[in-house]
Amino acid sequence: MMASDVTPKVNLKEAEELAVSLSAALSSGDSDEAVRLCQRLSQLSLPVSVRINNQAYSQDSIRLWVGVEDAESDTYIPVNILVSSGMTIAQLKDKINQDFGFSPLLQRWVIGKRLAQDQETLFSHGIRQNGDQAFLFILSARAAHLTRHQHKLDQEQLLIEGIVESMQLFPRGLGGGGGEKTAPLSDVPCTPPPLPPKPPSAKPAVAPKPQLGWACTTCTYLNKPTRPGCEMCGEERPDNYVVPAIYQPDQQEALRIQQEELAMLQYEEAQKVEREKNYLDLLATEEQNLIPNATQMDCPVCFCPIEPGEGIILRECLHVFCRECLKGTIVNSQDGEVSCPDKCDSKILDREINALLTEEEHQRFLELRLNIAESRSEHSFHCQTPNCRGWCIYEDDVNEFHCELCQETNCILCRAIHKDMNCKEYQDDLRIRAQNDEAAQQTKQMLESMLQKGEAMKCPRCDIIVQKKDGCDWICCLMCKTEICWVTKQARWGPNGAGDTSGGCKCRVNNRPCHPNCQNCH
Repeated sequence: MMASDVTPKVNLKEAEELAVSLSAALSSGDSDEAVRLCQRLSQLSLPVSVRINNQAYSQDSIRLWVGVEDAESDTYIPVNILVSSGMTIAQLKDKINQDFGFSPLLQRWVIGKRLAQDQETLFSHGIRQNGDQAFLFILSARAAHLTRHQHKLDQEQLLIEGIVESMQLFPRGLGGGGGEKTAPLSDVPCTPPPLPPKPPSAKPAVAPKPQLGWACTTCTYLNKPTRPGCEMCGEERPDNYVVPAIYQPDQQEALRIQQEELAMLQYEEAQKVEREKNYLDLLATEEQNLIPNATQMDCPVCFCPIEPGEGIILRECLHVFCRECLKGTIVNSQDGEVSCPDKCDSKILDREINALLTEEEHQRFLELRLNIAESRSEHSFHCQTPNCRGWCIYEDDVNEFHCELCQETNCILCRAIHKDMNCKEYQDDLRIRAQNDEAAQQTKQMLESMLQKGEAMKCPRCDIIVQKKDGCDWICCLMCKTEICWVTKQARWGPNGAGDTSGGCKCRVNNRPCHPNCQNCH
């Protein structure tokens, strides 16, 4: 291998001397010397750091306003810290670690909407006078990958560094007193001076008592045993932690516990008062037929603004509408139940309808309901008196309807009013009158149509028209009391009456129905 291929070794001692000389040249303002030293350093191609000495900044203390927040809380905690403008972010983190126990790995500083870096100074971020603001965000130990062991090592290292800084570099008494020169460092013996003899009465050192409390799993802060949540970040106390029986709260902790108990009593009392108020408001609202709106809203139908108290809140769905739109919805409804105009499944209650409509409008609405109910009922019968609005829903064993509006008695079987005549007499008279009376002719045609459609039949004994209204296939003639099978149109029993299966429909003879469509005529 040729000598030219060997990489020359850098003289680090020369580099250090150049760096010290460059610092002195820059401090004294000797630009020519500084340029020469910079050129020489650049030829060495070594990483060099240049920063302004802390003494160049103002040494006055500044009261920095800091907002502290963590990942678990929604608000920040204001804290005032004494700093200097020449302090770096790394030094600021160490100060927070010493004062509050938060590891530098957990700290993220934001100053002037910018994330601050460790090598930057507070002066570079505009921190120069009392009241300047900064923001500190505390990461969780999990997010920063900080373990308990690492945190303990960092705290021990911090303690050692503090002890080293507090120690004197040279022990006293190594040189002469007064104006005598101090011996050079190379002449100082390496053996440390002997320790003073231990007094006979001195007691052995006692290890400090372990500090009681629980460590927060998020920020590692050591909290007092009785505290339910972390004092720093608000994290809840671990469920498996038990307050030691030997722990006695101090005066401050006892005061806090007393205040928490008092606050809980006040909270429960406030809840009780609020529930009673809500109950009274509910009773007052229940007595009102219409519930007015409390805030300004827009009607979802006409999109007009509704001032407080001018709109109506529906009880079923709590939708809000103006009075005009609700009233128009009710008046124009073609159904007995009026749905919410917002197309939901709720209905407008009767008390709300009655309060919104005038007396005349409400009467028309009730008549509409009656007409709809009559048209939708399978067993409805309308009074045969002209222009009478009376109607009823009949049952299988009811053959007459006494109308309370016109006081007439209607025959449901004949669908007519035949006062002072039975059904047979009326139907015989109807055949005679049908030749000249148009109304009688229409009634006769209606009965014949019912016979053709199978909605009615003639009694096999007295020949009057009868019909089945509901129920099974067993019917009984109103005139001759003959029991009839509806599907076979024959008498239920033979000539000898009930029990005679020789004639009639022969239902259940040999366990067979009388007709494929038989629905229990026996």
